[in-house]
Amino acid sequence: MKKLSKRILAVLLCLAVVFGGSVMATSAEETDAVKRVSVSFNGDATSSRGFCWYTTEYSDADVQIMKSADYKGSFAGAAVYSSDNIYQHRDQYCHKVTVDGLEPGTEYTYRVGDKSRDLWSEAGTFVTDDGDDSFSFITIADVQASSDENFAQAANTIKGAMATLPESEFTVNLGDFVNDCTNDEWDWYFKNFAVNNMVTTLAPAAGNHDGNITNKLNINVFNSMFNLSNPNTESNVNWVNGVYYSYDYGNAHFAVLNTNDMYPMSQSQRNWLVNDMSASDADWKFVIMHRALYSQGKNINKPDTIIMRNVLIELFDELDIDLVYAGHDHVYYRSVPVKGDEVVDGVTYVTENYKGEEITFANNPDGTVHILPSTAGTKRYGINEDAIDPIGEACAFHLSTRDMGGCFMTTVVDGDKVIIKSYLVDDETQEISLIDQYAIKKDLSQKEEPAPTDLPTDNVSNIAAYVSNIVSEIIGMLYSYIAVLLPQAIRGLF
Repeated sequence: MKKLSKRILAVLLCLAVVFGGSVMATSAEETDAVKRVSVSFNGDATSSRGFCWYTTEYSDADVQIMKSADYKGSFAGAAVYSSDNIYQHRDQYCHKVTVDGLEPGTEYTYRVGDKSRDLWSEAGTFVTDDGDDSFSFITIADVQASSDENFAQAANTIKGAMATLPESEFTVNLGDFVNDCTNDEWDWYFKNFAVNNMVTTLAPAAGNHDGNITNKLNINVFNSMFNLSNPNTESNVNWVNGVYYSYDYGNAHFAVLNTNDMYPMSQSQRNWLVNDMSASDADWKFVIMHRALYSQGKNINKPDTIIMRNVLIELFDELDIDLVYAGHDHVYYRSVPVKGDEVVDGVTYVTENYKGEEITFANNPDGTVHILPSTAGTKRYGINEDAIDPIGEACAFHLSTRDMGGCFMTTVVDGDKVIIKSYLVDDETQEISLIDQYAIKKDLSQKEEPAPTDLPTDNVSNIAAYVSNIVSEIIGMLYSYIAVLLPQAIRGLF
């Protein structure tokens, strides 16, 4: 029943977008009231969510929420959650309310606004995690539009994803929601993507265009667009350029990194990741990040990426990460399993009938697979054939989607299986075509017990590590250029 009501609302919102803009956007434009509504992971995915929205004038922050099964077009009897987390950001007002005490595996209908003024958004929905080991989600990257028209075209990608996987329980966005991080661009993003944002939970990652001190001094923007848990808020300043956080969903653990926190990536964030992943006994461990470690895009040989590769590849190996979802390079790329920055040898495959479809699974592979879903938007790049070794050798499939369409991925997690499919939405016809798929089957009986760590995650405790890291990682980056990229370039001349 909850899936049916969610699909009906999604269809209605899609129609609203097609015939003159989303319901949410129209309401905001006509009343100059509630806009930029999002629901994000914040706390326990079975019982809690973070709500964020904007108004042009100061107003209270209230959320009315009820089970969708009880919603009959009225919020009479709805629970009300309120917050004083209201602050002016740029020339508008950001409101954040965290709702907890929800029931697992339940669809909820909500609206946000100001109860005292009877000022509300349109109704939205989301579903809480039921805690079992079967769920699915959508992933997109790099909308990065700079006009209302281009955001509208990118929205065709998410509408294609929703039509392909209507049972999706949340949406992962790998960052670069906008291009120049202006108020207009954020308004256009939320208006055009309300078709998805108003019927799901978001897991957003901070992109370098989304509010970054190195990107036109846009400070605290990403953190002001979503209500996310922010570890060690008192001792870290990651709100300046993004947020890192984690959540459990089903039998998987997700760590969302902030790859704007670089030159080099802070020791605080690295230690947090080790503590976070080491404490998890989840069957599957996924990392969500913006800048990619394996990609055949234009940014892969740049100093910041080389530094991150030297830092994170070893860390991901240590933490037994299964999959890394990344963006930034606006091309499609999927690696084979890699470990120690080398291709894993001896991976075996088995083909099984899964729900009426023949699927080939990598059978209990060692190492990590890295995937970039190209871009959901219109800014698409070509393939970089000179990517640092061994990225070319590790590539299972790559594709430039230039002049083709927006790209999205679906992920199905079902117990000991993960199935990923990637699709293109044709720019002209909106036809959806499968371009790649990958599946893993894991022997869950071999899972080791977690061994929690307690590394310091505050900046003060890590000052000495910061100084040491700057020196060692600049040396490591120079070594990669001299010992790997330079010989590689010389070989390419002959």
